[in-house]
Amino acid sequence: RLRLLALLATALATGAAVAVAGVIGFVGLAAPHLVRSAVRGDPGRLLLPSALAGGLMLVVADLLARMTPTDQELKLGVFTALVGAPLFALIAWRAAREWRL
Repeated sequence: RLRLLALLATALATGAAVAVAGVIGFVGLAAPHLVRSAVRGDPGRLLLPSALAGGLMLVVADLLARMTPTDQELKLGVFTALVGAPLFALIAWRAAREWRL
């Protein structure tokens, strides 16, 4: 029960941080999780790959937003949310699975 509450509180805090800070805050939360396996979880080696991954995420999302044929220009946040929602669901699922063990 405590684990479920902790998971819900973490998800709520993450959502609030992204809502306040916007897309840049989301990238700052998501990029380290995307590159963590590449540096084998070593925090000292995570900063540079995280920064590069975050920049790449924004460039790709911007290109997708500009290249998608629509009547109105789509916001950059639409494409980052399409990546972010499944990513954070996966992170939450893995964390919940680890807690059960």
